[in-house]
Order: sequence, then C-alpha cells, then structure tokens
Amino acid sequence: MAYKVFVSQRAQKEIEAAIDYYAQYSENAPRNFKANLKEAYNILELNPFFEIRYKNIRAMKIKKYPYSLYFVINEDENKIRVLSCFHDKINPTKRP
Repeated sequence: MAYKVFVSQRAQKEIEAAIDYYAQYSENAPRNFKANLKEAYNILELNPFFEIRYKNIRAMKIKKYPYSLYFVINEDENKIRVLSCFHDKINPTKRP
C-alpha cells in the first residue's frame, strides 16, 4: 500500500536553503536537486522501510547530493513525516 509523504517546516526550510545554495553556483543544480528529492519521495511512498538510525527515526540518502532525509513512519495511517533534510558533511555530530 502506498504511503503519503508530509514534510515538516524544519525540513522544508532546510530544503529551501539547499536550493538557494545550489542556485548561487549553477542553473541546473537546483532543478536536479528538486528532481532527486521528488524521486526520493516517490521511493518513500512505495517502500519507506529504510535503516533505523535512532529509535524510530529512519534515514534515506538523496541520490547524487550530500543530503539525507530523516523521517518517521506512521503505519496505521500510511503516512511518512519527513523531519529533516540534513547535509551529511556539515557538522555530522548534529544529525537529527
């Protein structure tokens, strides 16, 4: 059964910051980042059971970019809540 992805305000701000950063250096990078993010959401909708990183928080790497989505699954309601879109190389000790 397909899951529905919901993005928290924190994750949305992190995504927007990443897009703004890539826009400073390339015309194509923001568009490619968005496309890879959409692909990640599509994968999560079909199969969200990625590695558990902490308690019930799971993580999924965004293809070709140094970001990971941190999320929780509500199996009863078939919902996924994205908590963070974290840059893996900037201060990795502060992962969500």
